[in-house]
Order: sequence, then C-alpha cells, then structure tokens
Amino acid sequence: MSNEYRTLKRMPTIAEYRNLCNAVGWKDYMNFDVAEESLNQSLFGVVVQYKDEIVGMGRVIGDGKIYFYIQDVAVIPEHQNKGIGNIILKAITEFLKENAPEKSFVGLFAAAGKESFYNKYGFNKHNGMTGMFGVIHENEIK
Repeated sequence: MSNEYRTLKRMPTIAEYRNLCNAVGWKDYMNFDVAEESLNQSLFGVVVQYKDEIVGMGRVIGDGKIYFYIQDVAVIPEHQNKGIGNIILKAITEFLKENAPEKSFVGLFAAAGKESFYNKYGFNKHNGMTGMFGVIHENEIK
C-alpha cells in the first residue's frame, strides 16, 4: 500500500460521508437529512485520506457500554483492494479493545460476499442467533 494513505481517527464530515456513500452505491439507502446528527452521536470514527481526498471511512455506534455496532465501512471503488478496509477495521478493533467492557456485544452487517473479510477480525455467524433488521418506510417497519 502506498504511504500516501493517512489514517485519521475522526468522523467524516457530512460532505465526505455523502461522497463516500454515493461512491459505493448507498445513495438510495441513506437519509442524508439526518446523517450529520447521526455522525455526531457516533462513539468512534476513522477516515482514510489519500492526498487531499477522504477515500474510506468506518464508525462505531451504540450505547458505549454493552452494545457496539460497526457501521458505514466504505472505501471508494478506485481505492478498494489496497488494504484500506484493513486499516479501517484495525482502527475500529483497537478502539473496541480499549473501550468495550468485558462481554460487550459487537455487531455488524456485512455486504454479500464480504463475510470472509470480517471473519478475519473475529466476526462470525453464531449458532442460535439470526441477524435481522427492518427499515422504516412510510412510518412502518418493512
């Protein structure tokens, strides 16, 4: 990996967040009207900078005591497969090791085909548990 990549332990700005979400195809799934407030309520954030551009991000959300969720891990397509995802997950797992109490639950949703990437960091399916989610549409969970 090029030494032109810098890791910054901070939240992306709303402009950086919007750009990264759009770059990875999340535009239709994000409510950008409330995204800045969501970012401000995060527990931890990391961005990766290449020259003057933010090309990757990740964050941790949750209650900061029992539940932690890894959210919004994204890398601009032109910079994928260059180790940036590893940089992001290493920063996140360092934060969790330093801040998550014993027996904390750390969850995430992996995009199809990306499971093996997260397996390297200890994230696996667990017998007896099924990951599920709903999305609010027209005031209903669907």
